[in-house]
Amino acid sequence: MAKLSFKIMEGTRSAGQSIFAHGFRSFLTTLGIIIGVASVIAVVSVVQGFSASISQQFDGMGTNVINIEPYTPRKARLQGVTAKIDYEDFLEIKHHVKGISNVTPTVRVFGPNAVAAYRGQSTATMVIGTASTYQKLYAVYPDFGRFFNLSDDKSRRRVAVLGPSIINKLDIKGDPIGQHLSVSGEWFKVIGIAEKRGKLFGFDQDDFILLPYSTTRALLGGAEEPNISISLQVDDMATISQVKQHIKNVLRRNHKLGKDTADDFKIATADQMLDTFNQIIGSTTVVLGGIVGISLLVGGIGIMNIMLVSVTERTREIGIQKALGATRFDILLQFLIEAVFLCLLGGLIGLLLGFGAGSLISIATDLPPAAVPLWAILLSFGFSAGIGLLFGIIPAAKAANLDPIDALRYE
Repeated sequence: MAKLSFKIMEGTRSAGQSIFAHGFRSFLTTLGIIIGVASVIAVVSVVQGFSASISQQFDGMGTNVINIEPYTPRKARLQGVTAKIDYEDFLEIKHHVKGISNVTPTVRVFGPNAVAAYRGQSTATMVIGTASTYQKLYAVYPDFGRFFNLSDDKSRRRVAVLGPSIINKLDIKGDPIGQHLSVSGEWFKVIGIAEKRGKLFGFDQDDFILLPYSTTRALLGGAEEPNISISLQVDDMATISQVKQHIKNVLRRNHKLGKDTADDFKIATADQMLDTFNQIIGSTTVVLGGIVGISLLVGGIGIMNIMLVSVTERTREIGIQKALGATRFDILLQFLIEAVFLCLLGGLIGLLLGFGAGSLISIATDLPPAAVPLWAILLSFGFSAGIGLLFGIIPAAKAANLDPIDALRYE
């Protein structure tokens, strides 16, 4: 064992001397590995950073949150039918489904009704009409002021909670609490500023105005109830399947759907949405990593070619080593260590460059901060070492099998 350790140390020393003696050639040899690892790490770091940010937001919602959205099957869409969930559905669920709390209706306002104005400044934004329980479900808490309450909703008060970006877009000076702005031509009093959440995938999560649901309903006008979504919390996670089935039965009965008619709504838990997202992210990571990983194989072929050239150049050196007593295993080990060392060096440089590139991409595209998981680091080094062994074995075997007499005669 001690003898093998000594041979490995000597092989490493000899490989290091050879690599640094031909620095530029060594750099060109590892370039394929550097590019391959850097590309993989850049892709993985951006995707994983995005995934971590999404997971964090879902964690804020809680695993016991259920979302109900209208859903129009493809066949119905082709027939011009649009599915709808309205306030009556909300009341039916709230009063007839047991084991739930914080049942919250949400209506999103689009088009000309989603324009805010303040002292000559105006901006299109996302206007959301909802209930006071919205803040508990989606962890949207005021940084300044307060959130609207049940009394605000019942009285149809014209009050608003603003996302931080609205302050900048409308150039609101001083303390915004208590000031008035116009939404769809109607005046609203600012009662709160939400906590800053930042950008996600280029989307500004702070560009919104929250209004009480009843006030928003009056703002939209018209005799017909608007299309809404419903969110709620399940009190006991053990009963979530029964609650979902009860909601399904209530909505199918309310929508007068026949036995053979598909649901015109979708019921999803936060866990389900997160699992679906993680599956998409996982598949994307594997596909992109596989495509980019091909460059590692190309880099491995380049290392094999350079190592074969190196064996030819060092034929006399190998002959001298054998004449002085070096065995075939000693020569094989030396060249294998040299190939693996080159690949690991390229992997280290590629890892650093990849993380730097991923961070720059995240900053330039307003994505969440890049994150390199431990498995990606270990996989990069493991794959690099594997490439070194795989493509270094042929040059190493060629060097080990050289006849010492022929090698000494080589010019």
